[in-house]
Amino acid sequence: MNNLVIDLTHGGVKIAVSLAKKGHDVFAYDIYNTLKSHDRTMLEEYGVEILDGLNDLKDFKGDMRIIYPIHLPLTRKEIMENNPGLNYSFLTHHEAVFELLDGWGEDIPKVEVTGVKGKTSCVFMLKEILIDKNPLILSSLGAILYENRNEIMLKKNISITPANIVESVDLAYKIANPVCEIAEGIAESENLKKYSSAIFESSLGVSGIGDVGLLTNISEDYPIARNRSCASEAKKQVFRCDTVVLNKESFDKYYSDIAHSRINTFSINDRNANLHAENITYSLDKTEIEVEYRDVKTINGQIKNGKLTVKTFAPGSHHVSNTLGVILTAVALEIDDERIIDGLNNFTGITGRTNKRSNGDLVIIEEINPGINTDAIKQSINMIGNLDDYYIAIGGDYGITCEEIDEEKLSQYLDTLDCKIILTGDVGASLATKVKHKMDLVENYTDVYDIALKDNKNLLFIYRSDYRKVSQR
Repeated sequence: MNNLVIDLTHGGVKIAVSLAKKGHDVFAYDIYNTLKSHDRTMLEEYGVEILDGLNDLKDFKGDMRIIYPIHLPLTRKEIMENNPGLNYSFLTHHEAVFELLDGWGEDIPKVEVTGVKGKTSCVFMLKEILIDKNPLILSSLGAILYENRNEIMLKKNISITPANIVESVDLAYKIANPVCEIAEGIAESENLKKYSSAIFESSLGVSGIGDVGLLTNISEDYPIARNRSCASEAKKQVFRCDTVVLNKESFDKYYSDIAHSRINTFSINDRNANLHAENITYSLDKTEIEVEYRDVKTINGQIKNGKLTVKTFAPGSHHVSNTLGVILTAVALEIDDERIIDGLNNFTGITGRTNKRSNGDLVIIEEINPGINTDAIKQSINMIGNLDDYYIAIGGDYGITCEEIDEEKLSQYLDTLDCKIILTGDVGASLATKVKHKMDLVENYTDVYDIALKDNKNLLFIYRSDYRKVSQR
């Protein structure tokens, strides 16, 4: 069978090469024209032929399997029009990764994390819980291997496209087997592996290799594939996992008609969820959360019930919701309550997401995230008890995720606040033209810190960006 991998920008190169290593006939189409010369050379080295366009399909006969990203801005009909006589089948990039990883990791706990908000935070909370199992991680902060609690950065600048799950497994294999080449793809990676658990973050759904798939939330059902699909449809792939954990409000709104034997829900307020919060004592340092869980379906078919109290870094309600999802995932993995409690107690936030630090007597809280939207900004501000003690800085970049900010809605909200607000970056410059109240506009975001320190004010810094762009301050 011929295989055509579409989209070499979002992991298609890795998928094409991995299929070729397994002996498949593979073709590739660079739909966004972003193919780098070294990737082209690698594709050619493994016998992958690059098509100039879908019009080249007219030259084929017989079977053709189209492997495409779930956000592809083309319909199947539009692809098939190029040669109606072919016998087509279709596979998403996520499904291709599941096929490539067939048989991998059967003896270790595996979690896949998706959702609109909170994915990275959940990954690193789970890391703390699974730390003694030397987790292999793919997240928006990198592909990382933990060995004896020590961090080994396998690759820092890596996206959370599904193909990079395979890339992370291969990178971990090379660490364990530095003198070997991966001649047959990831099937060899079970030899001498240094990890005994895995946690993979994915932006638009999961591959299905997870023993548990965690869906954090659908806080915004943003459009994808040029408005032909949406986030909730893409993230529905979480039900490919054997056991599913998801926010109950998202389940009720988008997925209540799905038949699946192991669905577990969590909620801050809904007591009908499998896990809910009984009591929450918020703090900017350690929030205490009492939870009760009932009828939780585990990966081995058991039913779990219980109560526990955790203390962790969760200063806002959105952080608490993430924490509940992590607790429920750990219960579904049959991890002991004490290990869950200890792991979450060790979680202190993430540099590059939500982070609290001190500068002398002053507190600096950072919320840096490529997916920050209006609701996330509101939640971040709401976690501050007394705004009189804080300056709030808001800014960032555009064009870095599928989601964008509703500036009209955000500017109206900012005009209701009685505190000093500093705007910065492209987002801040645009907001400055929409707010009714005068707000300071600072071109360089690093100056925001100096302003707060000079005026002896705590700072809440909310910045919409890839953290790599603001990590050198």
